[in-house]
Amino acid sequence: MDKVLSQKSAAVHLYPRIDPFDQRVLDVGDDHRVYVEQCGNPDGIPVVVLHGGPGGGCSPAMRRYFDPEVYRVILFDQRGCGRSRPHASVENNTTWHLVADIELIRETLGIDRWIVFGGSWGATLSLIYGQAHPDRTAALVLRGVFLMTKPELDWFYGGGAGRFWPDLWAEFTKLIPAAEQDDFIAAYHRRLFSGDLTVETRYARAWAAWENALASIESDGVTGESPAEYARAFSRLENHYFVNDGFLSQDQQIMNRMDRISDIPGVIVQGRFDMICPPQSAYMLSNAWPQCRLTFVGRAGHALSEPGISAELVRAMDTFASKRSSLRL
Repeated sequence: MDKVLSQKSAAVHLYPRIDPFDQRVLDVGDDHRVYVEQCGNPDGIPVVVLHGGPGGGCSPAMRRYFDPEVYRVILFDQRGCGRSRPHASVENNTTWHLVADIELIRETLGIDRWIVFGGSWGATLSLIYGQAHPDRTAALVLRGVFLMTKPELDWFYGGGAGRFWPDLWAEFTKLIPAAEQDDFIAAYHRRLFSGDLTVETRYARAWAAWENALASIESDGVTGESPAEYARAFSRLENHYFVNDGFLSQDQQIMNRMDRISDIPGVIVQGRFDMICPPQSAYMLSNAWPQCRLTFVGRAGHALSEPGISAELVRAMDTFASKRSSLRL
């Protein structure tokens, strides 16, 4: 889950715009090619940025949460989205493929250890990667925690959030016949993978609109229509992961493996009014993580671009920059 919104007031907390010093397309196998970029200081503290969705892609704004004099920032578009190809493809596209891709990027760039920075689905993937490769993870900085569990999916696609946004929920649900409304993820899956581009695009836009409308507390449910190409990749990939329970072996897999990252420093920044990923997951995660600091941001929702969330994330990265020696990089 996740989409970066355009919100000018958040920009005052960010570092100036920068361009990459390196851009490449990495062949990760399985007929997938992944876009990777680096910006900031080539000799700086390595940090890898994991975008949301799945399927959201990275954006230039994501470069600006890090002091470019201090950090070597690595961003990439996960399989099937953004500038990665094939576009909107779900073949050979699972959580474990993405974890392997992250490791391949690290090895290709000659990085020993790095900070992992991710929000929403990016937070999910950060945790799974950290648990798989704790020796390569110097710290975790997470926003809008999503643990890829059934209660979280039921909240957003089973009517929980819809109780707060009944008008928008009605728009999302009315496209599905009553006989299929016991499982909206499965119902949308059938249409997003129908093989009819027109049908897929229509339902992709509806899927994306429901999430985008609830992302920012400032938008009050008002959002523009996503471009067809973006909406189709985002919605197909996200739905593909959700219908497969994130390709995790247990519903509580992340929580059950917290011992693997118990000694890794962590920061969680959570919007107090996050309607997509309710704060309960962040609170539960922080209680199981001795080295974690949780900050709730008042008057903030889910989006990366919420001003309070942006300010806290920049503050967290500045703090880690001042404590470089303790990260054993």
